[in-house]
Amino acid sequence: MVAAADIEERTLASHVPVLLDETLELLAPRSGQTVVDATLGAGGHAEAWLEAAGPDGRLVGLDRDPAAHTLSRQRLARFGSRFVPLAGDHGDLLPLLGGLGIAEVDGVLLDLGVSSMQLDEPERGFSFRADGPLDMRMDPGSGETAAELVATASEEELRRLLWRFGEERNARAIARAIVEERRTKPIVRTLELARLVERAAGPAARRLRIHPATRTFQALRIAVNHELGDLERVLGEATSILRPGGRLVVLAYHSLEDRIVKHTLRSLSERCICPPDLPVCGCGRSNLLRVLTPRPVRPAAEEVARNPRARSAHLRAAERIRA
Repeated sequence: MVAAADIEERTLASHVPVLLDETLELLAPRSGQTVVDATLGAGGHAEAWLEAAGPDGRLVGLDRDPAAHTLSRQRLARFGSRFVPLAGDHGDLLPLLGGLGIAEVDGVLLDLGVSSMQLDEPERGFSFRADGPLDMRMDPGSGETAAELVATASEEELRRLLWRFGEERNARAIARAIVEERRTKPIVRTLELARLVERAAGPAARRLRIHPATRTFQALRIAVNHELGDLERVLGEATSILRPGGRLVVLAYHSLEDRIVKHTLRSLSERCICPPDLPVCGCGRSNLLRVLTPRPVRPAAEEVARNPRARSAHLRAAERIRA
């Protein structure tokens, strides 16, 4: 049996923050600032920011995964009181910061999706690369598991879930295969589900660049963790606590997330609703943000070669322009 300390050491050694230099450049760290890493993970982005912000920069790190807190506390212990860990979901950003007496910050980082340490631990059930329980909860202590969702959702609910959250073209066939399989035995392991999906998707799916089960696992993970439901609201709340000049930086890893980020930042930077032919604004709605990335920042080929998980990353950022 592998000791927990060995797992933590291996995870810290293998954790590679995505688009690290670009993220730091957009956050523009300076001494005296307070920023929130609302998806702390193993703390790679947080560590780099604390190093760059000088002796008076403070970072509040938020994550709902207990394993993330264990790893980040170990990694960031050398920063002492400059690092403030918070257990909770980024959907509860405002009340959690309010509990610390924080009403305004200079930056918010959201690194969305599943982390490397979650993917690399088979017992978390996020990956079809190794066998493990079909769990997928970012907070293992609460909520419905993926196995429970697969066992109880109707065929039509599964089809809609796979199409909406996974953009899976074979959603109907996969949903039907899941329902047929569970009539004889429950689907409780990751490899069981991956093999079932591969059979249901057919030979054509096996010729694609990605594994046939990729979109199904993505869809189930998003559904289990309610990842998209609160994203637009979280982006708005993060904007509301930024000081003028403060930065919001978001890393997304699939088109659904990136689309929400893109449209939300755009709406907060183009709030005027007057007809385009009106010579002077009459609605009085002020823009809150200035978008800093008209197009998403993507990882260079060198980074993807070093860290293949970075290949789908889209980074977008905006700056608060009004109080």
